[in-house]
Amino acid sequence: MDAVSFPALSDLRATARVVSLPLVTRFRGIDAREALLLEGPQGWTEFSPFVEYDDAEAAAWLTAAIDFGWHPQPAPVRDAVAVNATVPAVAPASVPAVLARFDGCRTAKVKVAERGQTLADDVARVRAVRAAMGPEGRIRLDANGGWNVDEAEHAVHALAEFDLEYLEQPCASVPELADLRERIADWDIAVAADESVRKADDPVAVARAGAADLIVVKAQPLGGVRRALEIVADAGLPAVVSSALDTSVGIAMGVALAAALPDLDYDCGLGTASLLAADVTTTPLRPENGALPVRRVEPDATLLEAHAASPERRDWWLARLERCYALL
Repeated sequence: MDAVSFPALSDLRATARVVSLPLVTRFRGIDAREALLLEGPQGWTEFSPFVEYDDAEAAAWLTAAIDFGWHPQPAPVRDAVAVNATVPAVAPASVPAVLARFDGCRTAKVKVAERGQTLADDVARVRAVRAAMGPEGRIRLDANGGWNVDEAEHAVHALAEFDLEYLEQPCASVPELADLRERIADWDIAVAADESVRKADDPVAVARAGAADLIVVKAQPLGGVRRALEIVADAGLPAVVSSALDTSVGIAMGVALAAALPDLDYDCGLGTASLLAADVTTTPLRPENGALPVRRVEPDATLLEAHAASPERRDWWLARLERCYALL
């Protein structure tokens, strides 16, 4: 995006609202999700990099927020987007309750390789998901780079009986992904790259290295809908559009990305508003019949007030906004 098209920092601060939304179950080590919402000429938008991310990484999220709120978006080629359920690293007994929050979803992404847990925990969780979804359901796993190559290969052997759709970021580095992909070629289990796309200086390097069968793209971390579309085109691989535990305002940005992709062969990871115990709108973007409509989201003033972050956290986010703005 051309720097001259950025709004003034004062314009961003004028509409900034910081919220803290409780989660239904602990996820990514947190019990509440914080986000900074902004209103631009095109509508509401979201800036919500995770708190542990440094300013250099978080600046791309601000670019995405400005792009979505201040610039027209690519035209959609579909009016609804199929999504998957997301199963955190919960005990097997909790799996049915988690899946029940994702109306009509026939694909489940299951978190594995959680710190402090074992492969046996993963097997038990995936078995519970398969039992709940039946043989027709699709199961994909997300390890967030938590395995080395040997551990990932061992996990494939232990989990292949559950008819896996793909492994998302089983290992941290591109060379590891390439090695694993070669080792499991006979297992007919695809390898997807997430962190190797959104956290990489060159997001297409994983595709050039032949280290993935598909890529996972998220609008906020990649700098916005238009930049993510460019990455998908350059990579030349099928793409899964996902989210980063956004509010429904942020989910709408991901939906806009999914709606604009020429090809959408996989259910998208955009159902995560179902993991929130509260949202900023009375019409949240949660799955109905396994899909989300393509639309923007208008926050409700009473919900913004009800879930306003503490003054200390608001100041923290506004300071972060200013630091990231200086990096644009």
